[in-house]
Amino acid sequence: MNVPAPVLVFGWGNPSRGDDALGPACIQQLRSRFGSGSGVDYLEDFQLQPEHALDLVGRRQVLFVDASREARAPFTLDPVWPASDRSLSSHALSPQALLAVYRQVEGRAPPPCSLLAIRGEHFELGAPLGAQAQAHLAAAVQAACQWLADTLEDRTLRGPAGCGDLS
Repeated sequence: MNVPAPVLVFGWGNPSRGDDALGPACIQQLRSRFGSGSGVDYLEDFQLQPEHALDLVGRRQVLFVDASREARAPFTLDPVWPASDRSLSSHALSPQALLAVYRQVEGRAPPPCSLLAIRGEHFELGAPLGAQAQAHLAAAVQAACQWLADTLEDRTLRGPAGCGDLS
């Protein structure tokens, strides 16, 4: 049986829709900085779906990463709590609705979760990631590195193999 890493970083978005690529782009940068075997699993998809509730099983902490039109620039990083919303009846869920599905399926509270919402402006089909979104991404990756370092309580993540000096 494959035991999941205690930490999951889960980004979603459509790389073919301009700034909607911010979630997957953040995951790719974090994966390249931390690599595998660091106590972190990474997951990317186009959208959250009910089945993703099972990806949270056995986790100690979860960081969701997504593009947002509403987030303050360059990003927001806030806790997420289970809540039913209109997306619960859809095949694409909000993080809050996904946590509600987890609670319903598992019969217990989900692990502590946070949402890193990276400000995006342009979500047109075929558009590249915009210059402003790239700047927001750089700031968000640093925040995610700090979140990971704090979550894992591992000083080695602060060195060159991790995200640099974050103190």
